[in-house]
Amino acid sequence: MRISPPTTLPSALSTPLLPSSTPPPVVIAGKMPEIHLGAHTIKSHGVTVARFHMHDWLILILLGVIEIVLNVINPFYRFVGQDMMTDLKYPHQDNTVPFWAVPLIAVLLPFLVILVVYFYRRDVYDFHHAILGLLYSALITGVITDAIKDAVGRPRPDFFWRCFPDGKAEFDSVTGNVVCHGLKHVIKEGHKSFPSGHTSWSFAGLTFLSWYLSGKIRVFDRRGHVAKLCLVFLPLLVAALVGISRVDDYWHHWQDVFAGGFLGLIVASFCYLQFFPPPYDPDGWGPHAYFRMLEESRNSVQQSSAANHLRVQPTELESIRIASENGMSISEFHQGESSPILDGSEGGRRR
Repeated sequence: MRISPPTTLPSALSTPLLPSSTPPPVVIAGKMPEIHLGAHTIKSHGVTVARFHMHDWLILILLGVIEIVLNVINPFYRFVGQDMMTDLKYPHQDNTVPFWAVPLIAVLLPFLVILVVYFYRRDVYDFHHAILGLLYSALITGVITDAIKDAVGRPRPDFFWRCFPDGKAEFDSVTGNVVCHGLKHVIKEGHKSFPSGHTSWSFAGLTFLSWYLSGKIRVFDRRGHVAKLCLVFLPLLVAALVGISRVDDYWHHWQDVFAGGFLGLIVASFCYLQFFPPPYDPDGWGPHAYFRMLEESRNSVQQSSAANHLRVQPTELESIRIASENGMSISEFHQGESSPILDGSEGGRRR
């Protein structure tokens, strides 16, 4: 007996297959359907996803350590002569946006938005990658910003009053450099003007939030709902106002704010696109990992189904093997199998 595979596969295999518990997707205009939402939660898949990105979390911790070190070490104390003090005599005053408020604006606010989206969609892939991208945006920006601050050592606009809090200037008779007699930590901060850390952190976190919202509300769906842009531009406006406050408080020059904003915007954009498609993409609403998981699931089910259709029933193969071991030919086996009486009758057997 010769067993030949079917020349064509069943028509059901020509479309992606999903487990029986999941309804088949409806593909429209080449878009990846929004399926499986709610099936991959933090409780069910959170540990698996986190383990897969364990090295990313370890690098994130390393970036945090580097950021702490860069804030502890002293910056480069740039030469400041008497003729340079003209632009460095602005009043020394408190911050409109205090230091402790920056993480709240740049990290906590986007985190709350991402958390709300998670409770709505129940997609751990989206939640995990959004949080990871947000933290990388903030920490990479922070490390680059503080590394440049320490290397450049540019004096702040209020450096005179940091260096000479009593208003009595003193300069070295040989080099002409300042001889500061203010508080050491105040003078240290006075050499960290370029670029603006408040601005770079704010633009990093809030630019990532703008990208994230763009994908979730489908800003570029070509339906002409321009009002959606107001929601996307709102985080950028908040970041810009933080930067403006740094100039108004005389803690930074305008160049510091411009460089900090540009740095945060670029880093956040790279980090977002590392985890998510561009918002104008048909699948811009979800992370790359989610669609990769769908493709792997479909391919696995499709291959399994195809193998089932091509497989010969094991009972028949086993019967042929047993008949062969008993000295029966395949033709004799099938002749006996075709007898009207298979058991309990001598007429139905050939000896």
